[in-house]
Amino acid sequence: MSFQKEVVVDGKGHLLGRTASSVAKELLQGQKVTVVRCEDMNISGSLFRQRLKYMTFKRKTNNVNPTHGPFHYRAPSKILWRTIRGMLPHKTARGQAALDRLKCFEGMPHPYDLKKKQVIPQALKMLRLKPHRKYCVLGDLSQKVGWKCQDLLKRLEDKRRLRATKFFAKKKVVQKARLQGKKAAKLSAEEKALVAKVGA
Repeated sequence: MSFQKEVVVDGKGHLLGRTASSVAKELLQGQKVTVVRCEDMNISGSLFRQRLKYMTFKRKTNNVNPTHGPFHYRAPSKILWRTIRGMLPHKTARGQAALDRLKCFEGMPHPYDLKKKQVIPQALKMLRLKPHRKYCVLGDLSQKVGWKCQDLLKRLEDKRRLRATKFFAKKKVVQKARLQGKKAAKLSAEEKALVAKVGA
């Protein structure tokens, strides 16, 4: 990722651990990173195995006062956030500042549905996991361990996709009209030279 004001990563089809390590490195270098669609991220290993691992983690608690932690997050965005936190020196000022530069969301909330999204090639499941290997979806794991918003999120995502389809259809019509307008325009030799000069 080249340094920008803010990088928006579409989490769909990314492996959890590889994404977390790439994002952690960028955060430490001063880059602001936002990850959307965390519920569509993948974890290598079957859903049954990952659920057993989560249940083992859930048993780890503070015997004196459980409100002191560790906290067992259920939402996919918080699971990703905690994974990235584990890869940062989050008890130092530098690590805390890096963690403040991170945002994680389920679905694609308003400002980010209009922004350009990126992928992290070295973290994509299609490129990093052999086709015969088992994997599971983070949203399915979260639902198994107590996350209750999967149905709501599915409805919101369907609405967003419908809006995006309509927007894209309208955009294509506008682009086509613009091209036809350019072809139909009759310019003098001087005007053509000026257009060519501006375009170069």
